[in-house]
Amino acid sequence: MALTGVRVIELAGLAPAPFCGMILADFGAKVIRVDRTKAPTSLDTQARGKRSVAINLKSAEGVTLLRRLCVNSDVVLEPYRKGVMEKLGLGPDELLAENPRLIYARLTGYGQSGSFSTAAGHDINYIAMSGLLSRLGRSREKPYAPLNLLADFAGGGLTCALGIVLALLERTKSGRGQIIDASMVEGAAYTGSFVWKSQSVGLWSRGRGENMLDSGAPFYDTYKTLDGKYMAVGAIEPQFYKQLLKGLELDAGELPPQMSFSDWPELRQIFTERFASKTQTDWSRIFDGTDACVTPVLSFDQVSSHPHNQERCSFMKNSSGEEFPRPAPILSRTPAEPCLTSDPAVGEHTVEVLQEYDFTSAEIDEMLSAGVVECNAAKAKL
Repeated sequence: MALTGVRVIELAGLAPAPFCGMILADFGAKVIRVDRTKAPTSLDTQARGKRSVAINLKSAEGVTLLRRLCVNSDVVLEPYRKGVMEKLGLGPDELLAENPRLIYARLTGYGQSGSFSTAAGHDINYIAMSGLLSRLGRSREKPYAPLNLLADFAGGGLTCALGIVLALLERTKSGRGQIIDASMVEGAAYTGSFVWKSQSVGLWSRGRGENMLDSGAPFYDTYKTLDGKYMAVGAIEPQFYKQLLKGLELDAGELPPQMSFSDWPELRQIFTERFASKTQTDWSRIFDGTDACVTPVLSFDQVSSHPHNQERCSFMKNSSGEEFPRPAPILSRTPAEPCLTSDPAVGEHTVEVLQEYDFTSAEIDEMLSAGVVECNAAKAKL
């Protein structure tokens, strides 16, 4: 795989950093998650393909151990607020002094500088600070926070993974590592670059929820069907809009013009009534094979059975029967090969990993006896 041979130390966290680590693992990196000792279970739902070591970072010996793991790896991925790693003596300055090739990725909400750099927050706060939240929502309603995808995952985990891959590529030329300051506010804002850059062309000249691409246009919206499901409509261009009307059995000559803003409420009502007259399956049959840009809104239970997704094997199952999206994008020669076994238990691979990092059996036994590390390999097999 593309990242085969890359060693990653991931400090256990929630959502964004684990997603970043999972991306790297899916594409071949050896990702080692560092968990706390005495932690009964992990909250990491993005642990696919990772291994776990449990280290007591409240002990000087544990900190020394983590330092050794970090400086003998390619990437350190840490999700803590500014200053936490420095207090442990494991900040980027210290670690890069020992290993100048190390890539030190810091994934936080507000970044490593600025007045909010030490503040707590969640996805909703980060997209609020990015400006994007002000654009999300229906007309005459308050801003609507979607699923925690924009900052946590698109602007956070995915953007950080991009930064790591860029740094790995640059290292092949310079031989040097570097620090990645991944701010979820800035990552989300950068993801929204199209909104920023397209303001001058009039796409967002009206209020929130009243523009072409934010649910304002009746030809770019979702509609409820007879069976309580939904269809998604994105018929923007005239040739696609023409096919939408044909599928709905509507005469363009009897309707207001497509781009007449003042008539959009009337058009939406007509479309609403028409879509409510047939089931989702009926409408799918009508629009499949056309360029009307009309598709069913598939539930998680439906996605893997859709013919298109089946043909591309877009969804997979692990050894426990849990379904998940296939890693994307697909590389022609070195595609991702996601691990299909169960997620690691806390400390499941402690001994195995320490052996790989050239610790002797005597050193490992001593750390186990002293509580510096824990190994729960037997628990993982239950």
